[in-house]
Amino acid sequence: MSVLDAPAGTGPRTGGTDGTALVPVFVRLKLTLLRNGLRQSAGRRAAYIASVVVTLLVAAGQLIGLIALRGNAHAGSLVVLLAAVLALGWAVMPLFFAAGDETLDPSRLVMLPLRPRPLIAALLMASLVGIGPLFTLCLAAGSVIAVAHGAGAAVFAVLAAPLTLLVCVALARTVATANSRLLTSRKGRDLAVLSGLVIAVGIQVVNFGAQRLGQAGGLSALDPAADVVRWLPPASAIASVGSAADGSYGRAGLQLLLSVAALALLMWLWQRSLVKLMTAPDGSTLAAAEPNRKKSGTRGSGLWALFPEGRTGTVMQRSLRYVARDPKTKAAWVTALAIGLIVPLLNALQGTGSVYFACFAAGMLGIQMYNQFGQDTSAFWMVAMAISSTRDAYEELRARALALLLITLPYTVLVTVVTSAVLGDWGALPGVMGLSFALLGAMLATGAVASANFPYSIPQDGGFKNVAPGQAGLAWISIFGGMVSAALLCAPVIGLTIWLHLSGGQEWLWLLLPVGAVYGALIAWAGLRVAAPRTADRLPEILAAVSKG
Repeated sequence: MSVLDAPAGTGPRTGGTDGTALVPVFVRLKLTLLRNGLRQSAGRRAAYIASVVVTLLVAAGQLIGLIALRGNAHAGSLVVLLAAVLALGWAVMPLFFAAGDETLDPSRLVMLPLRPRPLIAALLMASLVGIGPLFTLCLAAGSVIAVAHGAGAAVFAVLAAPLTLLVCVALARTVATANSRLLTSRKGRDLAVLSGLVIAVGIQVVNFGAQRLGQAGGLSALDPAADVVRWLPPASAIASVGSAADGSYGRAGLQLLLSVAALALLMWLWQRSLVKLMTAPDGSTLAAAEPNRKKSGTRGSGLWALFPEGRTGTVMQRSLRYVARDPKTKAAWVTALAIGLIVPLLNALQGTGSVYFACFAAGMLGIQMYNQFGQDTSAFWMVAMAISSTRDAYEELRARALALLLITLPYTVLVTVVTSAVLGDWGALPGVMGLSFALLGAMLATGAVASANFPYSIPQDGGFKNVAPGQAGLAWISIFGGMVSAALLCAPVIGLTIWLHLSGGQEWLWLLLPVGAVYGALIAWAGLRVAAPRTADRLPEILAAVSKG
């Protein structure tokens, strides 16, 4: 049996017994992958250089800011929490950005005769090559400088900074290896599409936290959380420097040992996952080979049995399956659901918002009605074959709107109730809910009309583009033109709301709930009626427009 035919992990050792010979090989491999990736296009080189410059500038600014905190009584709390946030970022990074680093996929090394222990040592050293580790090292160095006072603390600082970096990198590698098959599957690609949402939510949370710190009296508000986090690796390594500066060398040694133990545990888990990955058969292949595998989610079983028969139930199921399975549709829905709640809730928590911010949720979810046929892509021809009259087109659009309402109606109610509860303004709840229903109905109406008149294709190549080249103008007209039209259609309900507030008739605001609900239902019905004949007449044009991606 040749070396290549040997099972993974049983081949001869490569290089020295400790695997040190593998380290330069894997470091050169990482540099080669980076260099070859940059050679693909000038645009990619420009984007990489720009990202490196921005990252270095941010890292330098953070380093200077942390050094400037020397002597601050609460600097220790800040740097400890900063280390915890860094570790959290490294933990989730492989789940969302695995495609950005090909070395995060250890399954590429399955056929090589390498033992796990030397392999993970080489991979760990190769992982230290890149802008991410440099950024982390800058923050770790600034953190230890901010709290290091005295010779003893300096000794702990020299150990704590690189240890923090090693724990973060080992954590990322362990997560990546444990989820390697997930990251290369369709679900992994779904996570990559949702990465933008994670960044947006993270920015909002950081912004909210910074504002709360200003209102709570500065860094002293961090002390309670830091007292707990300082015992959690790798933040405990940074905390050991502060403990040594205070003369508590026993506590400092214990905190440093906690991070060392965490690094050892992560390396063991990483090695265990690597062995399992390289020796176990692919579970998806085994599942596909089962002859009597039970099929789930078939029509007429479970929750699907509650849907009406005929075209309406079938189209509703199809639309909801798009939400659950199509990466681009799922990303759009999750983004709308998250931002629709974050914006009113954060404003309410800051005490500067209004309960009417809850209408933002209805607006975000109503956008999902726009470009309904774009999510079908070239498969729209099957939908077109089933539409032979205006009545068929009306039923198709109505079913898609009903599927959307299954999610948007309860969610709109939830956001409105939560916002009112946070602000304590229960008197305005019926009026806000009625206005939200009217806005949602108007957006369903304009969304149906826009879908028929301004369809565009959604690329399915897995990238972040949601509009095919040359159709950006259609997308802008469809979405923003529809939003403006929806606001104009809601003018009667908006005007009634303003009039009740200005005339002192707050006790009659509850009338907005039935008025808004009825008005929203009528305007949605009218919009579907207007869009149906246009859809039936433009089936070839719609198919051509949505098939370009």
